[in-house]
Amino acid sequence: MDKQALDWNRTLREQAEWHWNHHLRPRFDGLTDDEYFWSPVPDAWSVRPRGSSTAPVQAGSGPFTIDYAFPEPSPAPFTTIAWRLGHVIVGVLAMRNTAHFGAPPASYETWEYAGGAATALDQLETQLDVWLAGVRGLGEEGLLVPVGEKEPYPDAPMADLVLHIHRELIHHLSEVCLLRDLYLRKQATENGAAR
Repeated sequence: MDKQALDWNRTLREQAEWHWNHHLRPRFDGLTDDEYFWSPVPDAWSVRPRGSSTAPVQAGSGPFTIDYAFPEPSPAPFTTIAWRLGHVIVGVLAMRNTAHFGAPPASYETWEYAGGAATALDQLETQLDVWLAGVRGLGEEGLLVPVGEKEPYPDAPMADLVLHIHRELIHHLSEVCLLRDLYLRKQATENGAAR
């Protein structure tokens, strides 16, 4: 294949778009609020009604906050689907959309976290759409521009950041799929099936 004929911007976008459209989004259909908040272990970090958390830090501007601590404890606490979606929506996508694509300001502290699965999935789709449109707008040349001081490695090209964000999306959202699998099968173990 002729190197000049390869559209790297399209290739990078399709990595996330294909995984979202063919693997992740279909797996999220029917996500319930019970699944969203469910934890298979005690003391997991989650998204909770304001004032009900015992985590060292409860961030968020609305009626729900997300649990965390800084520095993060070692080992890090287990996290629910609600927490994982909140992390992806805000820390992976919204903050990058703000920093690089002119989206409204976003941070863990100022975000209005979803109090249910449907709202969280709407937030996720919105932020993913903004991200993919922003990446599309970079074109080929924009992928080579350094990310700048808003990122930990300011001299890295935007292509590196795009790959990193897509790895984060695939990684964390696949964890959500696994938690759904566990939730849907928990009834068998509760009823005495082999563990």
